[in-house]
Amino acid sequence: MSLLALGLVLVSAILHAGWNFVGKTRTPTSSFFLVANATGFLLLSPLLILHTDVMRSWPQAVWWGLVLTGFFQALYCTSLAAAYRSGDISIAYPMARSSPILVVMATTFLLGRGGQLSTWCALGATLIVVGCFLIPMRRFTDLSLRNYWNASCLFALVAAVGTAGYSIVDDETLRYLRNISDWSASLVERSLLFACWQALSSTCWLLLQIISRPVSRSSLRRVLRDDRWIAASAGVAIYVTYGLVLVAMAFAQNISYIVAFRQISIPIGVSMGVLFLGESLSGPKIMGVLVLLVGLAFVAFG
Repeated sequence: MSLLALGLVLVSAILHAGWNFVGKTRTPTSSFFLVANATGFLLLSPLLILHTDVMRSWPQAVWWGLVLTGFFQALYCTSLAAAYRSGDISIAYPMARSSPILVVMATTFLLGRGGQLSTWCALGATLIVVGCFLIPMRRFTDLSLRNYWNASCLFALVAAVGTAGYSIVDDETLRYLRNISDWSASLVERSLLFACWQALSSTCWLLLQIISRPVSRSSLRRVLRDDRWIAASAGVAIYVTYGLVLVAMAFAQNISYIVAFRQISIPIGVSMGVLFLGESLSGPKIMGVLVLLVGLAFVAFG
């Protein structure tokens, strides 16, 4: 990874851990993330006016990619909210963030890009996942499947599927958009325009889910009444974070580097949970964070 990509991902990771902390403190729901994603769309929507002519020539594959990435983003938001309601952020957050690494790396090989990955990156990614699965343990003798067989971990793994899904779709779709030669838009503009459409797509998917359930409709009214500004602020952070990652993809030889190094947000998230929410700090949790940090170093310099 280039130093520019490292810097962009580092800033995005700090913001990502921050808005997850805010979401946890507000008892997150799908409605919270609906307002956040809608805010992201409104924030970026002026780009639609500037690039209307070019968008008309986009092939159907790009539009289907946007529909699909919105679905995966909505899946991620809904499952992450459920994971936070069911357990500690210092457990749910690491699992939701780390598990997509293996899925993305496997997909990279299936797409014939495995040669772009160094041995150090593969080893680092493995250490990151190992570290994240140590974090939920209270004692080293507790290594057992039953410790992960709970609602919070289950929802976190579903959120991980969402992360892996939108990461892969984003990378493939953005490769096309970055290669349009007769388009004067900068790399940043192309990435942010994609993020704008993704925000709209995920908002629509979340809205479909919410309006189908009376409980969710009631939750949306509560968020709009009590937490609209907090949810909107989280939305700004989400899409600044997301935009930085999309730009960083152009400066990394393989998306696996980006997905792996983004996990630097995990020790930040664990620290916030322990320091500000009073969550427990066990030996395995400490060891897991240390193993994760070694894995991050391998990815960054591999």
